Amino acid sequence: MTLVRERTAVRREPRAAARGATPHPMMIAPALLFFAIFALLPLGGVVVLSLMKWDGIADPAWTGLGNWSAALADPATYHAIGLSLRVMVVSWLFQTPVSLLLGVLTAGRGRYRAVLGVLYFLPLLLSSAAIAIAFKALLDPNFGMSRAFGIAALAQDWLGDPTLALYVVIFVIGWQFMPFHTLLYQAGVRQIPAQLYEAAQLDGAGPVRQFFHITLPQLRYTILTSSTLMLVGSLTYFDLVFVLTGGGPGDATRFLPLDMYLNGFSNNDMGRASTLAVLLVVAGLALSLGLARFARFSRGSQQEGA
Repeated sequence: MTLVRERTAVRREPRAAARGATPHPMMIAPALLFFAIFALLPLGGVVVLSLMKWDGIADPAWTGLGNWSAALADPATYHAIGLSLRVMVVSWLFQTPVSLLLGVLTAGRGRYRAVLGVLYFLPLLLSSAAIAIAFKALLDPNFGMSRAFGIAALAQDWLGDPTLALYVVIFVIGWQFMPFHTLLYQAGVRQIPAQLYEAAQLDGAGPVRQFFHITLPQLRYTILTSSTLMLVGSLTYFDLVFVLTGGGPGDATRFLPLDMYLNGFSNNDMGRASTLAVLLVVAGLALSLGLARFARFSRGSQQEGA
C-alpha cells in the first residue's frame, strides 16, 4: 500500500510541477489587448461597413444586407472566388514540391549548397512591387527576354494573353515565396536525427528510399505548416498582382483581394468592398481551422508522430 502511494506521488509530482510552471493567465493580457485593438476592432468596423452604403466621402447610409445580396448575386464575385481557388491550388502544387526539394538540397553540408541557399533566398529581400516591375519588363514582348536572348518562343504576350497571364502570375508568386517555404523545409530536415539515415544506410536503403521513407514522414508536420501558410496566404495576394497585371487582361487575374480593392478605391463602393473583405476573412479562418484540425497539432510532436 505504501509502495502504491509512493508511486502515485511520483506520478503526480511532474503534473504539479507543470502546473506550477504554467504562466499566469494575466501574462497574455497585453497580447489579447493588442489583438483586440488591431484585429478585432477593425474587423468589427468592416462588418458594420459592409451593412452600409459609403463612397468614402459622403456620410455612410445604412443599407442592411443590400451589399451582401448584391455581392452574392454578382457573377463577378464568383469569378473572383473561382480565380482565387485556382491560384490557391495551382500555387500549392507548384510551390510545395519545389520548395521541399530545395529545402532538402540546401539542408545538406557543403560550401556550394550554402552558396545556392543564399541565391535561393534573394527573392525574400525584394519587395513585391519591385519583383512585379522587374518581371513586367522581362516579359515584355517588345524589349524583354525575347529580344535579349533572340529566342522566338519567348516572344509571347505573356501578360496580355488571358490564358497565359494567370499562370505567369502564379509563377511569379511562386518565385517570390518559394524561398520562405524552402527555409521551413531546410530547418525541418536539419531536425531529423542522423541516426535514422545511418540505420537506413546499414539496411541498404539508397537516397531515394531514404527520402520517401524517412525525410517525407518526418516532415509531414512541416509540410502541413507550410501548406497552411501557403493556402491562407493565397487569399492575400494583392500588391504583386496589382502592379503586374492590374487584374487584366479583362478580368483574367482579378482575384478576390484585388476585386475588393478595385470595388473600394476605383468604384468608390466601400460597402461592397467591406463585404468582400468579410468573405475573405471568413474563408481564411475556415481554411486555417480546417487545416489545423486535419493536422491534429495537439497530438504529439513531429518526432513522436514518426
